[in-house]
Amino acid sequence: MTKTVMHRISFAHWCQLSAMCLMLTLVCGCAALRPEHLPQPTFYSLDNVRTVVRPLLPAPASAPTLIISPTRAAAGFDSQRIIYVRKPHKPEYYAYSEWVDTPARMLVPLIVTAIEHSRAFRAVIQMPSPAAGELRLDTEVVRLQHEFLSQPSRVRFTLRAYIVNSATRRVLASREFDALVVATSEDPYGGVVAANQAVSTVLAELATFCAEKVTSIRSTTGESR
Repeated sequence: MTKTVMHRISFAHWCQLSAMCLMLTLVCGCAALRPEHLPQPTFYSLDNVRTVVRPLLPAPASAPTLIISPTRAAAGFDSQRIIYVRKPHKPEYYAYSEWVDTPARMLVPLIVTAIEHSRAFRAVIQMPSPAAGELRLDTEVVRLQHEFLSQPSRVRFTLRAYIVNSATRRVLASREFDALVVATSEDPYGGVVAANQAVSTVLAELATFCAEKVTSIRSTTGESR
């Protein structure tokens, strides 16, 4: 075998070894950069809200039907991420704790249940639905956040509501509800428990508000038609 051939074989072998070493270095480097264990997110819900509403007598046949619109949410509060605040005007998000759905979507069935319990309406119907109603309830989540601005921490829930005449689209009544509840612990779960309590308080006030307003509306000529 000539020296030229041997040189070519040695060079090819060196190239193969170099390539293998480079691949091994890259694999080891990627493995070192990848975390060993990525924490799995924990999901929480707004549910089983107990609204303390004093039921009225069963609604008469002349009582209006109330349509519940999908709840909207202010900017920043329209996702599943759980918000906490350590400084005013600076919302942050828990890294591994989330809602199972957006608060706005979780609220709608709870709103329906709370207002049904007041017995002020002939029916309470959640949209979308082919059914029609004389009145419509529009709601918006203004804020739902775990505030570490004082000790112990607190959860603030603010909901804005409008009762609208479905035929004329006229706003008949509006109100902003706000609840501030002390957290049971200084962690996401403590905030979630407080959030459920705050929602319960607000929905009780919302149901009473709707019941009182529909009584007032029915007493005025043509407002509920």
